[in-house]
Amino acid sequence: MPFHRPIVTAALFAALFAIVPAHAAEPATPAPVVAPLVALPLANLAPAVANAVLPADPSALLTAQEKASAPANEVADLRQELVALAMKLRDVRYVRGGRSPSTGFDCSGFVRYVFAHAIGLRLPANSARQFLAGIKVRRDDMQPGDLVFFHTRGKKRISHVGIYLDNGRFIHSPSAGKSVEVSSLDEAYWAKRFAGARRPEGIAQNG
Repeated sequence: MPFHRPIVTAALFAALFAIVPAHAAEPATPAPVVAPLVALPLANLAPAVANAVLPADPSALLTAQEKASAPANEVADLRQELVALAMKLRDVRYVRGGRSPSTGFDCSGFVRYVFAHAIGLRLPANSARQFLAGIKVRRDDMQPGDLVFFHTRGKKRISHVGIYLDNGRFIHSPSAGKSVEVSSLDEAYWAKRFAGARRPEGIAQNG
């Protein structure tokens, strides 16, 4: 029937006009800006994660500087303990063969008591043996807690010992009629008889 084509064509145009105004009324929305994707090397993460195991030894986590400073700090604490106890014993009277504050001290007894009770280090019983047990230290390198030795009974014999403090000072139990006191290596009597300094093994790790 010849009239069908115009009717169908008219219906299509009517439908188009109804749709277009509806879309035209909508406000234009700008397209979102999307950052370009970056490909991550996921394939390389698996071996790294598999190898990320904490060390069995916690000290392995320390930096080289921390490892180097740890022993020095410990030794510094030991030296402070030695000096602190030695200074508390000032005025304890000299007694030949004395080994405790209650009975009095001779020089080696004083040194032995301080090391034993301050840091738990047992030294030999007399000054000559204490001299042989330590590591030699130059005068310019002496540190608090090092031992200083003297020839008070002839040049060939170590016969006196004290504990070095600082700035040339040392603390010791000098002789009969006196008590534990602080003296100076620069005093004429001690300067003339100075035999050297030694560092006991227990604190020698500080160099």
